[in-house]
Amino acid sequence: MVLAHSCEEPGCAMWSCGVLNGTGRGEDQLLCPHSHLVLSVLSLLCLVVGVPVGLGYNALLVLVNLCDQSSMTMPDVYFVNMAVAGLVLSALAPVHLLGPMASGWALWGFSSEVHVTLLVLFNVCSLVTMYSTALLCLDCYIERALPRTYMSSVYNTRHVCGFVWGGALLTSFSSLLFYICSHVAARIVECSRMQNAEAADAILVFIGYLVPAMAVLYALVLISRIRKEDTPLDQDAGRLDPSVHRLLVATVCTQFGLWTPHYLTLLGHTLLTARGKPVDGHDLGILLFAKDLSRLLAFSSSPVMPLLYRYMNRNFPSKLQRLIKKMHCRHQSCSVDHAGAQQRSA
Repeated sequence: MVLAHSCEEPGCAMWSCGVLNGTGRGEDQLLCPHSHLVLSVLSLLCLVVGVPVGLGYNALLVLVNLCDQSSMTMPDVYFVNMAVAGLVLSALAPVHLLGPMASGWALWGFSSEVHVTLLVLFNVCSLVTMYSTALLCLDCYIERALPRTYMSSVYNTRHVCGFVWGGALLTSFSSLLFYICSHVAARIVECSRMQNAEAADAILVFIGYLVPAMAVLYALVLISRIRKEDTPLDQDAGRLDPSVHRLLVATVCTQFGLWTPHYLTLLGHTLLTARGKPVDGHDLGILLFAKDLSRLLAFSSSPVMPLLYRYMNRNFPSKLQRLIKKMHCRHQSCSVDHAGAQQRSA
């Protein structure tokens, strides 16, 4: 049995005990129902709790910051960028969890065109999330090292986030090429060379994980060196708030902790198929179970990140209060709130 590319697509058949039939391993067949139950419970928990929380808090994060753009800082722009990706992930989660043969409760089916579209959107969100985290670390280092250069200003960061989305779309274009070539390979001989799902997975692992991971590691090392140095610039009011460093470290640990299993399963799929040998039922069952579990962890980043931002960013409650006051006073004559301006000038 050879692992098919369709198992990489959101909404395709999830892991089931059927792949272990005929392996001759009694212990696997005994543990399989329990593992399937755990996966089903986690999927239901993600569907019932994670999706509403992700949609609500990500939308709130975007709304609060966009309605008070004058008080946005460089980290806020990156968190808004990650929140937009989180909204897309939350919208994709029900389609994946309730798709064909999803944990045995599939409510609908769809064509391969929809599979490819979901695959591209999922890959784009993963790339945007990882690169937003990496660029946040690099810009935090620039802000601490060169606070008066405005190289990491809000204006520049907004343009950088636009390039991040464009680069993510270009990187995910390989999935579209694979689908197109699967239909025209009979007419275009050169297209058969691009029908390699393992190559696409290897590219995603390298570009989507290894590159931002090295950038984050490099930035954190530089930031740690700067924090150990006592310079006159440490008293500069324009420097980042110390709480931003704690939020930065928590963001890096959370994002990489939730997305690393997904990229490890892509790497495992690439290594198994690169051997050129059939994959037995035991290895295939473990890999498919790991894929579904890692996909759930990736989807859980959507509700986790805005909650982390909500409770670790000390300026968010005041922004939320100003937004509520604006909405309450929309049809009334209310006094202008100068708290935001005083806070920014302090």
